[in-house]
Amino acid sequence: MIDEGAANFYAGGAVGWDMLCESVVIELRERFPNIKLHLILPCSAEEQTAKWSESDKAEFGRLLLAADTVEICSEHYFDGCMKLRNQRLVDLSDVCVCYYNGKQRSGTGQTVRMAERQGKAKINLVNT
Repeated sequence: MIDEGAANFYAGGAVGWDMLCESVVIELRERFPNIKLHLILPCSAEEQTAKWSESDKAEFGRLLLAADTVEICSEHYFDGCMKLRNQRLVDLSDVCVCYYNGKQRSGTGQTVRMAERQGKAKINLVNT
């Protein structure tokens, strides 16, 4: 995607896939200094990470510091803040790069469906 001109990469700051992608973007910035990592968080970092392990919190802190921008959708956690974050990610993106196993009741599934409704391109790496 970088070779095709992509310069802005958006991620939601969740444990797992999000953090892996964020780390890859940070690593790629060494070779491609023009690319940017934008974190879109559902709520404050403190509330988002409240139940995380210490190692996940430490990694999140590293990624937070390395991000070019950080946007917080809601200062406090509430029932719909993850959906709000997912919608914001879709709204800002041209392409939805995901690792989606088809599970309907998941944040990834929700985000993929949002992207599909908006006609966004999708790259599902579960199929590669």
